Amino acid sequence: MTVLVTGGAGYIGSHLVLALVDAGRKVVVLDNLSTGFRWVVPPGVTLIEGDCGDEALVEEIIGAHAIEAIAHFAGSIVVPDSVTDPLGYYLNNTVKSRALISAAVKTNVRNFIFSSTAAVYGDASENPISETATLQPLSPYGSSKLMTEIMLRDTATAHPFHYVALRYFNVAGADPQGRSGQSSRRATHLIKVATQAALRERSHVDIFGTDYPTPDGTCLRDYIHVSDLAEAHLRALDYLAAGGTSTVLNCGYGRGHSVFEVIDAVKRVSGTDFPAVRMDRRAGDPAMLVAGADRIRETLGWRPALDDLDTIIAHALAWERRLAEMGEQPA
Repeated sequence: MTVLVTGGAGYIGSHLVLALVDAGRKVVVLDNLSTGFRWVVPPGVTLIEGDCGDEALVEEIIGAHAIEAIAHFAGSIVVPDSVTDPLGYYLNNTVKSRALISAAVKTNVRNFIFSSTAAVYGDASENPISETATLQPLSPYGSSKLMTEIMLRDTATAHPFHYVALRYFNVAGADPQGRSGQSSRRATHLIKVATQAALRERSHVDIFGTDYPTPDGTCLRDYIHVSDLAEAHLRALDYLAAGGTSTVLNCGYGRGHSVFEVIDAVKRVSGTDFPAVRMDRRAGDPAMLVAGADRIRETLGWRPALDDLDTIIAHALAWERRLAEMGEQPA
């Protein structure tokens, strides 16, 4: 099976590419390099610089490389940015996904993995959150991803087309072998920001809200190691190839850590202290997001190997140190 990975030069997509290569699978990467990095794509993997919303280009790639499955990561992911630029997010995350799905249908690519998000749940009334929970996103980011899930559902009803939508909780960490990690300097992920502060690349860490209805007043999130997430994608591809039916699955460990807990853990693992500044809440941030993770284990037989906050932080720190050694990242 040859897999087309859109956004395969980005953070999460690059880890699936590594997992596919490690497993001896054939892979082609399509990335416009707006937030991805050419150098993170492994040697021998075909990288095509282009946009997943270019339907004609996608059809050409599928034909030229005998693509049998698509894993779709390309998109915009910063919740506060989506609040200030909703139309940009609907274009990048929804309209372009529609073009990609259309290209798949036209070329008879029947298996599709979609990078979705726990943001589709909004401020859920239950935690852990099951896949059957009410979908009420608080941000255009979450809404843009939910719209794509709806398109996938309806497409699978109308055509011989099957998908797995993986709803990520908070993805963090880096490849244990140091081949890839979160490389964008604009990243807003807490563990990324805190590790940068630990290495004196930032002066401090902002804590957005300390008055949430959580044990310590800060937001609670379910952090999943990016390599465990890549393994979930591999298993989802095999599930579809074996004739599995379309489904939606949460990707998380089933327990949460607060902002204060994460900051304390980064300080402990790094052996470095740094300031944390209390700020007002950000728009679109729910108080608590913890995955109900039973369905993915039952459906895919997925068992995380790196389910430990200190391990996630240690790998993230190692990657930050590597980036610092590299200096200004090449294109």
